[in-house]
Amino acid sequence: MTAPQYTFPPPPTSALPTADGELFPVRRVYCVGRNYADHALEMGHDPDREPPFFFQKNPQDLVVDGLFPYPARSQDVHHELELFVFLQQGGRQIDEEEALGCVWGYSLGLDMTCRDIQAEAKAKGRPWIDAKAFPRSAPVGMLQSASAIGHPTSGALELRVNGELRQRGDLNQQIWTVPEIIANLSQRFELAAGDVVMTGTPSGVGPVQRGDRIDGLIEGVGELVVTVTE
Repeated sequence: MTAPQYTFPPPPTSALPTADGELFPVRRVYCVGRNYADHALEMGHDPDREPPFFFQKNPQDLVVDGLFPYPARSQDVHHELELFVFLQQGGRQIDEEEALGCVWGYSLGLDMTCRDIQAEAKAKGRPWIDAKAFPRSAPVGMLQSASAIGHPTSGALELRVNGELRQRGDLNQQIWTVPEIIANLSQRFELAAGDVVMTGTPSGVGPVQRGDRIDGLIEGVGELVVTVTE
């Protein structure tokens, strides 16, 4: 069979290093909105257990070099510390009881958000893509396999900016658990190996400035250090 002829060389696959010394190829990035009750409250929303909603980032937005360039279009960029979930298989209509079998592993990372751009989009009833899916908007730590750390259901989340504690929570405070998120996502999309799920942030989100140092921690998962650059 003749090999397909591309109109130009296809772009390289986005991939992230793992603690096992391998690379995890990223296919899609799904993000869960307002998955901690205290964060829902601080954003002015009802924390009751309503069905989850989702938005997306791009595979290339996930970066591991510890640098976050402050986006020129925004004057109010906020940090959001989250548990990231990495899938090794997927499908549609996945049962909640089988969902963890799809998980390769975990890491922690940041959902950096242009809050002023997001607020403008919300006011006009428009999507959040400019506020959430801009380049390098998801710094991520080292990926850990579930075979090494298990499937964390509790553990402290802490984020500091220049040493000042900003966010503190626990994975057991999630409104929707990881199996529930995967099952719900699979009702809407066909999930597959390489998909990444960002599971939401606790309260305490706030602005960063150029030159800031961000330190993140999720107990049992890892640590992350990010510098905000020009």
